[in-house]
Amino acid sequence: QVRLVESGGGLVQTGGSLRLSCAASGFAFRSYDMRWYRQAPGRERELVATITKVTSETNYPDSVKGRFTISRDDDKNTVYLQMNSLKPEDTAVYYCNVRMNAVRNSWGQGTQVTVSS
Repeated sequence: QVRLVESGGGLVQTGGSLRLSCAASGFAFRSYDMRWYRQAPGRERELVATITKVTSETNYPDSVKGRFTISRDDDKNTVYLQMNSLKPEDTAVYYCNVRMNAVRNSWGQGTQVTVSS
């Protein structure tokens, strides 16, 4: 059974930093790309970071590029999201995701990030 458990969220001031972690279990972690999404109240879920398997290539939307860094530790089955220079508009619930195939798309429970102005 696929399980994704996020941690590391919290309240931070504008300009601050947070590091999110996602502990994965129940599947061959090193064999899959991993993603972080976020969802703010009243908005659609947004992809904020992707890291590929094997080569760990990363990709970010313009809204977080240069501020967020995704990384993975395949020995610990964990994916991270380092968030720097946080802005109030980064406030959201952040979710870890693995898409194993067209019908198996798994999510964690989410972790709240709140950036105060």
